[in-house]
Amino acid sequence: MSTSATASVSTHILDTSVGRPAEGVAVQLSARSGRGADWQALGGSATDADGRCKDLPALPEGTTHVRLDFAVEPYLEESAKKQADAQQDAPANRDSGAGVFFPEVAITFAVVPGEHYHVPLLLNPFGYSVYRGS
Repeated sequence: MSTSATASVSTHILDTSVGRPAEGVAVQLSARSGRGADWQALGGSATDADGRCKDLPALPEGTTHVRLDFAVEPYLEESAKKQADAQQDAPANRDSGAGVFFPEVAITFAVVPGEHYHVPLLLNPFGYSVYRGS
């Protein structure tokens, strides 16, 4: 919950390739207090069955920038395996043979005190999109 001196952050992940939330994705939260400041790792969580991280750490007072690091590679590998098992005669996807195309996704955004920032990640094996939600 944000106070007048801090901002707050929440996120969730939707896997658009299967039309479902992405469960079990590790998410790390970092913050800094100014464009030139060093990043401070605050901790993390993993997405639940609804694709949400409901227990991300609070942001310290003075935070101006936030970074969410999503470790999507294990989730995408497991998802591709499940799809391949379900479609044994069809190829799982048209990849380059290099494994997961996006092994991780890092989203950096600016915040102001007192505001809440909900930042959803729409994910598929060959692309992603983010936006400021509500």
